[in-house]
Amino acid sequence: MTNYKRILLTRLKFIGDVVLTTPLIRTLHDTFPEAEISYLGEKHAVSLLEHNPFLSEIIPVDLSHPTIASQVSLFSHLHSRKFDCVIDLFSNPRSAILSFATRASTRVGADRRGRGRLYTVRITDDGRPKSAIEFHYQSLRALGIVPRSFTTELFLTDAEREWAEAYCVSHGIAPSRRFIALQCGATWPAKIWDRDRFAELGNRCAKELGMAVVLTGGPNDREIVSHVHGRVPGSIEAVGLPLRRLAALLGRAGAMVSNDCGAMHISVGVGTPTIGIFGPGEDNIWFPYTKKQYGEDSPHRALRMHVPCHPCHLDLCTRTGEGFMECMRLLSVDDVFHAVKEIV
Repeated sequence: MTNYKRILLTRLKFIGDVVLTTPLIRTLHDTFPEAEISYLGEKHAVSLLEHNPFLSEIIPVDLSHPTIASQVSLFSHLHSRKFDCVIDLFSNPRSAILSFATRASTRVGADRRGRGRLYTVRITDDGRPKSAIEFHYQSLRALGIVPRSFTTELFLTDAEREWAEAYCVSHGIAPSRRFIALQCGATWPAKIWDRDRFAELGNRCAKELGMAVVLTGGPNDREIVSHVHGRVPGSIEAVGLPLRRLAALLGRAGAMVSNDCGAMHISVGVGTPTIGIFGPGEDNIWFPYTKKQYGEDSPHRALRMHVPCHPCHLDLCTRTGEGFMECMRLLSVDDVFHAVKEIV
């Protein structure tokens, strides 16, 4: 196995996907302890990797408003770093070109039509069922690297933890009081559990478990969070927080219940007991945090009801009548509340 000195790891987009690559960061560091390891990705998502002790550099990319000047600067920087190994875990046209631009002697990426030729080591999925973490590890195994970690991890600073505590106190949550975070929204409508059931769950957590209720969400979740907030007296709206502040707040939570979205992965990454609600997505792939992966003491649970159309991978449910959103409708408040009691 080659002893690489300057490694670039990239998973270009999506919050949850970036978090799911953190075990690979640790494995690369443990395998090449003297190497400089850089990470390239969309600027908001990779902010979650700040303060990771196993990274030498984070290279943020603005994918929303790329300019010619910014692209030239990025290409120049990648070439100047003289990487000897690039591992592209996304392998879309943009990331393939960026990987090629490094001129690294070893470039690992998916063997996809057209762009596969930009890599020197081409990966073809073996077709066996595997989690997202195992899927990514195929790229390291191709280099002879043995996986050493399957646990996601995000690193918070003392200042960030202090901010989270101050935020809680300012909203009436005493330092000794636990709270449950509820992520009521998601990018795909088909992945959203009924908002009124979230409200009922919040009220039961407050009344039966004595927990405060914090409603988290991104900028596009304001309407659904406001709806739930109006039905859960005393609940707190925490919408649109910068990702690292969201991570710090979730790190203070006693538990989280989340639809299948980035916040769910952030919660697990900071060590908070997490319940993931799944509908069209595959929990065996996108929730690699259960007892099978984390051991018998795993505090995390994936909840999914068995329906004939799973997995559909649809943004919007196309079934009608009683079948519409059946995967979500079959999951009761009792089911979720029972899981909450288990993990808290």
